[in-house]
Amino acid sequence: MDSIVDLYDDFILYITPEKFYIEAISGGNDVLVIDRVNHELSLQANHGQIPQASSSKPVCGIIGTVRLLAGPYLVVATKKRKVGSINGQAIWQIIETEVISYTRTLLHLTEKQISQNKVYVSMVEQVLCTPYLYFSYSYDLTHTLQRLHNTTPEFLQMPIHERADPRFLWNHFLLRELSNQTELHRFCLPIVHGFISINQCSINGNAFTWTIVSRRCCFRAGTRLFTRGVDLQGNVANFVETEQIFEYNGDKCSFVQTRGSIPLFWNQLPNLRYKPKPRVNVNENHTEAFSRHFDTQIFNYGKQVIINLIDHRGAEDVLEKAYHDMVNRLGNTNIRYESFDFHAECRHMHWERLSILTDRLAHEQDEFGYFLITRDGTLVSQQDGIFRTNCIDCLDRTNVVQSMLARRSLSHVMEKLGILRPGQRLEDQLGFEMLFKQVWADNADVLSIEYSGTGALKTDFTRTGKRTKWGVLRDGINSLTRYYKNNFMDGFRQDSIDLFLGHYIIEDGEGVTKQCPLDVEKGWKYITFPLVLLVAIAMFFANVVTPSEYTTESLLYLLFWGSMVAVTFGTIMIYGTEFVDYPKLCEIRVSPRPNNEENFG
Repeated sequence: MDSIVDLYDDFILYITPEKFYIEAISGGNDVLVIDRVNHELSLQANHGQIPQASSSKPVCGIIGTVRLLAGPYLVVATKKRKVGSINGQAIWQIIETEVISYTRTLLHLTEKQISQNKVYVSMVEQVLCTPYLYFSYSYDLTHTLQRLHNTTPEFLQMPIHERADPRFLWNHFLLRELSNQTELHRFCLPIVHGFISINQCSINGNAFTWTIVSRRCCFRAGTRLFTRGVDLQGNVANFVETEQIFEYNGDKCSFVQTRGSIPLFWNQLPNLRYKPKPRVNVNENHTEAFSRHFDTQIFNYGKQVIINLIDHRGAEDVLEKAYHDMVNRLGNTNIRYESFDFHAECRHMHWERLSILTDRLAHEQDEFGYFLITRDGTLVSQQDGIFRTNCIDCLDRTNVVQSMLARRSLSHVMEKLGILRPGQRLEDQLGFEMLFKQVWADNADVLSIEYSGTGALKTDFTRTGKRTKWGVLRDGINSLTRYYKNNFMDGFRQDSIDLFLGHYIIEDGEGVTKQCPLDVEKGWKYITFPLVLLVAIAMFFANVVTPSEYTTESLLYLLFWGSMVAVTFGTIMIYGTEFVDYPKLCEIRVSPRPNNEENFG
């Protein structure tokens, strides 16, 4: 399963006014030369052509290049941290990056362009600093163990970035210039976004490695409320493939699950309300996109069990009914729909009722199995199907259920390999059980930060096995933080993702002959109403605190300023979308008939 052609794994970047020299100091004597004037890339042998006067810095990988208003920028990883090893090959997390301009001056830009260029640079940096980006010089992190096993020797001889699963290759757009030249392939560092935890463990004196790899898909990437549902190609928002890997004395086992937004055309755009109502777009061809999504799922993973955890009442109910109806309409025998109203079933802290769901899924989980290959290369079993779990965000409820399915799979393989003795339960191995809960809670937090901007909810149950008062308080704080970020910060985050992935490409002349999308003026309401609200609140409290005794006049003042607060706040809520930080670079799909959700299709 190893790659024949590994990447260079250590570099020094030399910077001169005219060129970048990137020297591969391990595994070769090659120098990548980037002309900062004509932007040409070439590979040269190192025969002392690097100028002595150049500045230098160590670099652990080239993420790619991106064109902004000032011209091209080189994006490099400057610091890394070893996470551990999978199949004996080192896995790294990117700790620090740098975005370096080809151009030495900004004199060719106007003042407004300089300001806009700074925003674009900060967008690239925003994605790079979002936890977490991972890579390996020799292991293909974009594929599961089973997919790697089922490939041909010719496939494994391809450069890692070329054979990478495009769903999970986050710097595909940034690598386009490097990948166009065959001789530069060993400089192309593919990166994945998500969560990886590699742990050395022991039970009953048996040492093993237990790993969680969550790969975020880049095909419909975005933020929580701006990116929902499916696109025309069948890609869904917040799609994540999570692989649990177990390695023991050369034996390797893998269990894979996926999560992803409900594959219908729906939106839940922020409008200053705490929980915007989800709306199904009635004017889209749901059947075609839905079918494409599950055709891809079945092609990649086999049979599907859909675990839908959203509410069966209230605002989410329209989505539950639409999802159920679409599965029935499709009539695919390889798909089974399992709906479980998580909130209703587990209300009042009755989390033990989750066993109802796992009992319903036990037959399919045993049928699907897991991938297992022994140390001598014997293929014992393959995973023949997958659980596709979702809630409204595919974060909090989803992670709880996925962790329970992962524990059940791990228990089976440990029993099969003799790590657990007859009659022993994995839950009773206190040291490992604590680690298991912590890692899955960390997985929930990181995936939630990447999508919603905050840590996950309900992780107290994942970490401790029960709901706690502190966990409920923490969830409240996270919910308020999500509200603020989703309404007032996520437009910038969405733009950052679209720019990084190449969904928006900056063209020559932007800001001069072509309007820059960042150059958008907010309407007069954006400043006026918040200012009036602040003044009204200040005057109201001043009239509460100031008088030593209340007179008719002071009470009238209180009534006036209280009314001003109520009217202004109500007006802001009516025009809520005008105060939300909406994305500027790419158009957000909305429903043209938001009041007819139930007539979807």
